[in-house]
Amino acid sequence: MSDPHGHDHSHADDDWPYPHPKQPDLEDGELTEHMVMAEAVEQLLIDKGIFSADEMRRMLEQIDAKSPAEGARMVARAWLDPDFKARLLEDVNAAAKELNIDAGPIPILAIENTHALHNAIVCTLCSCYPKFLIGLPPDWYKSRNYRSRMISEPRAVLAEFGTMIADDVEVRVHDSTADLRYMILPMRPQGAEGLDEEALAALVTRDSMIGVTVIDKV
Repeated sequence: MSDPHGHDHSHADDDWPYPHPKQPDLEDGELTEHMVMAEAVEQLLIDKGIFSADEMRRMLEQIDAKSPAEGARMVARAWLDPDFKARLLEDVNAAAKELNIDAGPIPILAIENTHALHNAIVCTLCSCYPKFLIGLPPDWYKSRNYRSRMISEPRAVLAEFGTMIADDVEVRVHDSTADLRYMILPMRPQGAEGLDEEALAALVTRDSMIGVTVIDKV
């Protein structure tokens, strides 16, 4: 597991898989001290003319409009180009610029899944997530159920997504922070050897870049 922080096989309705009830988002609860401080800082920056309320709204709309397509394109390129893959694993944000993709201001670290190692991401204290590359986080990612159980019993949680990890495969869970996001580089599926970049990108799902699912054989 990565250091703790200081702060599509996707489901149609984004509910937690199968028997689990949908959990309330963190944002549905009472405002915390940090939330109040964040709102105060935002208002102060607007009052001082650093940016306008309209600029803030348009920026949030731009982020909300993001989809997993950008991240999927980077994964597909990495599957086809070993040199790009090496640069992606070294610096996601710089690799994104090569494809004219805006990965956002926060550093992102790509973690590669292999036949011996399966990785997944979580944010135990909130819902830190590489939104610029894979869109808004699903409801279940923000739920207390996922955030707590993914740390304590990751294999059981993965199994509830239909992802069965063999006993001889190590499972690692990476905890996102306010200063560092993660994305998973899934394994290229069998049978995809002759596909071009566009066709490969179409195989990559949001959940595979979170690490809760794997990409099936083509």
